[in-house]
Amino acid sequence: MVKKAIRAKRKKYPFIDTIIFISILALFFGYIGSNMGIEKMFSTLMKTAYGLLMETVFYIMAIAVLAGAFGKLASEFGLVDLLNKIFAPLMRPLYNLPGAAFIGIITTYLSDNPAIISLTKDREYLSYFKRNEVPCLCNLGTSFGMGLIVLTYMAGLGFGRAALIGTVGAVVGSIVSVRLMRKQTKKILGEDKIDVDLDRDRVEEHIHEIVAVSEDDSSFLERFLSAFLEGGKFGVDIGLEIIPGVLIICTIVMMLTFGEADPSLGYQGLAYEGVPLLPLIGSKIGFILKPLFGFQNAEAIAFPITALGAVGAALSLVPKFISENIISGNDIAVFTAMGMCWSGFLSTHVAMLDALGYKKLISKAIGSHLIGGLCAGVSAHYLFVLVNLIFWYIICLINYWSY
Repeated sequence: MVKKAIRAKRKKYPFIDTIIFISILALFFGYIGSNMGIEKMFSTLMKTAYGLLMETVFYIMAIAVLAGAFGKLASEFGLVDLLNKIFAPLMRPLYNLPGAAFIGIITTYLSDNPAIISLTKDREYLSYFKRNEVPCLCNLGTSFGMGLIVLTYMAGLGFGRAALIGTVGAVVGSIVSVRLMRKQTKKILGEDKIDVDLDRDRVEEHIHEIVAVSEDDSSFLERFLSAFLEGGKFGVDIGLEIIPGVLIICTIVMMLTFGEADPSLGYQGLAYEGVPLLPLIGSKIGFILKPLFGFQNAEAIAFPITALGAVGAALSLVPKFISENIISGNDIAVFTAMGMCWSGFLSTHVAMLDALGYKKLISKAIGSHLIGGLCAGVSAHYLFVLVNLIFWYIICLINYWSY
């Protein structure tokens, strides 16, 4: 009904989309240009995009290459298989999904959201699931997309403990997202088993083959080098894929987050200058952000907003935040949780659900995952506070007994 109404409106007003596009463009450039000046605005636009490419994208790509190499080695030498056997029994009590779903977590954690699609195209793999559980794999996989890269990136900036706490927060958010989604799909699709006529023992064997160690006759060194280089190449591909998101989304977000580099000199057309609109919005809803996420500065709202569309672009904001002394360890924990859980889901969810054949569930999947990401951030904040409190208590005990 909604699509029919949209088509009817477009027929009646054939240039409505063009008018909306021009209005948004005029509003954006008009607002920034009126504050910065047209010449300074375009200078900042180009210099910010170039700075992000040289200073951030290639750094993320380097991390992606190393993470990709490690992920491929983990798969080649059986670590993935071992982790699957250890954690698969937890899937039903935590997510109310079969143990085979854990393979989806590992696959997306080591790569990106769409990696879950390759599993769902396998009929033998699907035989483990009920009909209403298959769409939930989209939310599950997205909750851990680029997870290893996010964790490694934050740890590389010197926030290892906060990043680990954030990872736990992402797990909490994923549980909320998947369970909310499963509850809704149960009403629509029912809980019938998928009709795949396969022998259960053969399915078990096939699931093992998905994560099994290579059985070829190559030597250990040959397998190591082959897996290392292949995984590194995959990391390069990820690095190239995030360039459009970082340069477009993050440039726009930065120009709506930071002000003049030197207020006494006014706008100079330098990189990372802009009109601080997002901090203004953040200050208006600070009474919500502070108790929920513990943000001390309104600028921090830019990260979760960016992570909705591209987590790689959101990561590009962090070095600038650190240099400006805007964020703390708590913010890194929240960023890690929300960045990993959301993983730019607004830009991938539609295509993923369409590939799964459940396009009609897009609104429900997006709603569930939006709530899941918020829960991830909230849980990361309070976990960080709790861990710091425990550390403080332990230090007090040590000091007490030392005297």
